[in-house]
Amino acid sequence: MSFFDTGAGKLHYEIAGSEQAPVLVLSNSLGTTLDMWLPQMPALLEHFRVLRYDTRGHGKSEVTPGPYSINQLGGDVVALMDHLKIKRAHFCGLSMGGMIGIWLGVHAEERIDRLVLCNTSAAIGVPEVWNTRITKVLQDGVASIVNDVMGRWFTQDFLTHAPAQVDRVKTMLRNTSPQGYVANCAAIRDMDQRASLAKIIAPTLVIGGKHDQATPPEHGELIARAIPGARYVELNAAHLSNWETAQAFTQQVVDFLLEKTVSH
Repeated sequence: MSFFDTGAGKLHYEIAGSEQAPVLVLSNSLGTTLDMWLPQMPALLEHFRVLRYDTRGHGKSEVTPGPYSINQLGGDVVALMDHLKIKRAHFCGLSMGGMIGIWLGVHAEERIDRLVLCNTSAAIGVPEVWNTRITKVLQDGVASIVNDVMGRWFTQDFLTHAPAQVDRVKTMLRNTSPQGYVANCAAIRDMDQRASLAKIIAPTLVIGGKHDQATPPEHGELIARAIPGARYVELNAAHLSNWETAQAFTQQVVDFLLEKTVSH
């Protein structure tokens, strides 16, 4: 178990894979931990040195006083890469992790090789929606939103037929600190990165979920249209497409990251 003190809080991270392989940074969604990438790890470790971390306020990372901002969460990734002496890396983030990926693509372009933005948005929801959720979690705890969130994260079919996997994800959410959760809700609430998407120069793959209610396909399509040369693929999944369509998701990510760059 490894920790790094950014000077503004400790981050928990795990790094695995060949030291000769290119580095791939994975960034979790709101209400999960670095374990959300477990379905992808065996395949990714065949090709990459994989750096996973718990976003500030999640998992074993420190719950520092909120509210947080996307700038702050993106800065954590840069600080962690600096600490591990990683000059450049591929980056794959889902939902909130994808929002952090957008920030990195815009503000830390010299650190990012290829970018995978999954089930995410450049601007999501009106402030009232987030404020209502923040109030509910502070009053009633994270457990009070678990069933509602599962209904957005997975299709009914997956909820019915993959209870063991759903339970693993549910446990991650249930164990999230209420203070950490709401501090990250504020970062998402206050974020609007639509105007800066066109500045991203890293080759980018955008993955959407056909049944995603949290970040609907049009959010991913908007990102892909705005980023020069970006590609959009849609999987038959809801929000956590890396669990619901794990094999297809992993294949898309691996194929894209291993693709030879075509010179024009």
